[in-house]
Amino acid sequence: MRVHWCGTGLSAIPGLRRLMERGVPVTVWNRTLDKAREAVGDLTSDIRVFDLAGVYDALQPGDVVVSMLPGDWHVPLAEAAIAKGAHFVSSSYIAPEMRALDPTAKAAGVALVNEVGLDPGIDHLMAHALVEAYRASPACDPDNALSFLSYCGGIPKTPNPFRYKFSWSPLGVLKALRSPSRSIRDFAELDVARPWDAISSYDAPLPSPESFEVYPNRDSIPFVGQYDFDPAWKIKEFVRGTLRLNGWADAWADVFTEVETLSGAAGDARLKEMSDQFWAENAYDPGEPDRVVLCVDLRAERDGQAVWHQTYVMDAWGDAAGTAMARLVSIPVSLAVEAVIAGNIAPGVHAAPKDPALVKSWLDEVSTLAQHLDWVDRLA
Repeated sequence: MRVHWCGTGLSAIPGLRRLMERGVPVTVWNRTLDKAREAVGDLTSDIRVFDLAGVYDALQPGDVVVSMLPGDWHVPLAEAAIAKGAHFVSSSYIAPEMRALDPTAKAAGVALVNEVGLDPGIDHLMAHALVEAYRASPACDPDNALSFLSYCGGIPKTPNPFRYKFSWSPLGVLKALRSPSRSIRDFAELDVARPWDAISSYDAPLPSPESFEVYPNRDSIPFVGQYDFDPAWKIKEFVRGTLRLNGWADAWADVFTEVETLSGAAGDARLKEMSDQFWAENAYDPGEPDRVVLCVDLRAERDGQAVWHQTYVMDAWGDAAGTAMARLVSIPVSLAVEAVIAGNIAPGVHAAPKDPALVKSWLDEVSTLAQHLDWVDRLA
């Protein structure tokens, strides 16, 4: 059983190196050989120029394909894996085209595992653990009103005037500002066209409590089912969103104003200009530590009073070994690869596991990657 790891970008290396250092046979595929050799050449010489046909020809039954490439490659690589009786792992969200491969993957007896990075990924594990704990608690009651909040953000460890720094091209962040979101607030669906129209504050229970600006992103509502909320539960709030340093909204006010006016090809060209400018002005300096904060929060209340309230909170920052973001994205990917090799994930299309044993073992590993990770009882 061999792993075919495709892509050696900034967020891929720690997990890739972890597999190699643990003796897992790995073939590395990358568009640029020199970059791959720089990243892992001290551990392997099995580095090849990425080509879909080449990966397909090299696959054997039982192998695992890992895609750390742009999203357009995930489905073609997953289809190649199915055709050769191999498995597939990616950190990305499950696209409808990936979900559609579920029956074919099951028929082939292979697992297509996605959403096993940081967000999505580690946040899913925390959500499953919290929901399971609430369900098992004496406080669990269908008359309770539940509020679920999950906020994650990569932020500079040393704040700058722009209240944000970039590890790679800012274009993706700028495009995300044009994306609508759907969540639940005050028992009703909340549709937001622009993130800055839904910015609120969240107090994270870190050792030194800290407040952040947060806003919903993407479509949170399908995760109500993914996290196994009982259909009888009353949901007051359900939000999966982004976390930023306080002051971010003010620092970006002019950006929001301009982004709102952009459209079409001219708008895309302007976004590219803005991206280049932000990269020049607000990229991380070599060796500068980044920071990742993740909070997953579940509260149950009755008659306006909390009867159960617990939060997973993680704070991690970069060090001499590399960035926090790279560790927290790629090492969970490597854990998924190991789980697939061990036969611990069933055939079909899956997100991060909900099996309590896997959730615990993965979170135990994650705890070694962060400077702080805690499960806080907010009522204690």
